[in-house]
Amino acid sequence: MKTIFILFFNFIFLTSIFSQQAKIDSKAPDFKLKDSNGNEHSLSDFSGKFVVLEWINYDCPFVKKHYDSGNMQSLQEKYTKRDVIWLAICSSAKGKQGNFSSEEINKRSKEHNAKFTAYLIDEDGKVGKMYGAKTTPHMYIIDDRGILVYAGAIDDIKSTDIKDIEKAKNYVSLALDELLDGKSVTIKSTTPYGCSVKY
Repeated sequence: MKTIFILFFNFIFLTSIFSQQAKIDSKAPDFKLKDSNGNEHSLSDFSGKFVVLEWINYDCPFVKKHYDSGNMQSLQEKYTKRDVIWLAICSSAKGKQGNFSSEEINKRSKEHNAKFTAYLIDEDGKVGKMYGAKTTPHMYIIDDRGILVYAGAIDDIKSTDIKDIEKAKNYVSLALDELLDGKSVTIKSTTPYGCSVKY
C-alpha cells in the first residue's frame, strides 16, 4: 500500500511539474518573484493585460547591444505607454555573470534609463527553466487571456553589432503591434540568440 501511495505521489508531482512548462498557445505558467526593490510580483497580478518577459543579463554583449543603443528601452517605453507590462527577468545564479546586488541592478537600470515595469530576480532559475529561457535576451509575450503567444529572439539578426538593429525585423514589436490591433500573432516562435542563461 505504501509503495502504491509513493508511486501515486510521484506521478502527481511529475505531472504537476510537466504541466508547468510554458508552451505556445497554452496558458502561461504563473510565477512569483521579487523585484530589485524587494517588491513581490506574480504573473497573475497582470491578468487582462499584455505582458512581455525579457530575460536579461547586463554583462552579456547581446544585451549590451540592445541597451547601449537604447533599442530595448525604446521598445519598453513605447509599449508600457500602451499599458503593456514589461518584466525583465534575471536567472543568473549566485556567483555567475549577470547576478548582481539589488543596488547594482538599480544603478545599472538607472544608467541605462530602463523603462521596464520591473526587474525580477530568479536566482534559483526556477522561472527561467519553467519557461525554457535559453539566452539573454530571450523574449516571451503573453496575451490578455494569459496565453503565451510568442517565444524566441528579439529580432532576426544574430549579432552584437548595434548597426544591425536598424535593418533587423523586430519580432517583439511585430507581435505586440498585431495584438494591440486586435489581430493574432503571425510569427509565434523563433530561435533565440544571445549569451546562455547563467543557471
